[in-house]
Amino acid sequence: SSGAFLSQTEQGAPFEVFLSADSGRPQKLEADGFAVAGTRFAYAQGALVLWSATPGYVDAKGAVLKRGAYRHLAIADPAAAPYGQAAVETLNSLGLYAAAAPKIVKGASIGQTYGFVKSGAAELGFLALSQVIHEDGGSIWRVPADAYKPILQDAVLLKPGANDPAARAWLDFLTSPQARRIIAAYGYSVK
Repeated sequence: SSGAFLSQTEQGAPFEVFLSADSGRPQKLEADGFAVAGTRFAYAQGALVLWSATPGYVDAKGAVLKRGAYRHLAIADPAAAPYGQAAVETLNSLGLYAAAAPKIVKGASIGQTYGFVKSGAAELGFLALSQVIHEDGGSIWRVPADAYKPILQDAVLLKPGANDPAARAWLDFLTSPQARRIIAAYGYSVK
């Protein structure tokens, strides 16, 4: 999760570039002197979806949440993962958090959360669109963007990469038309 990588960076991990699923953690690294000032930028905006590996389980409006016809709802840990926070915001905006809370299973990361849903351990879960955009089968509801705060995903050059031309080249590549096409192909909005 972005939170785990933030902690590792603060503890001296030799990472040179940080691509986060949010903007707050790169901003914190920059403010706390772990990142090179002025190198932070948004490389993508993520989209939240409700997904099930079972075809027809999730309808195009997410009504399965209102019916409560599920035993387990997977979300990423909202304290560590921006997509988990967006899931909580969505449930709150729908007025369904209290009803869903006893059924929530938390993944340590959005990747683990995907594993819960893909394996069937959870019937459905809130995931990043990028995780399931190319999935064969399953069922999906793309959560309206006004149900959660924008998931702006920032990149920043970290101090260990300040003098590494490869680290700077990687960040430059992320803003290129080629990279923008790749990022957009995975369901992210790009500017």
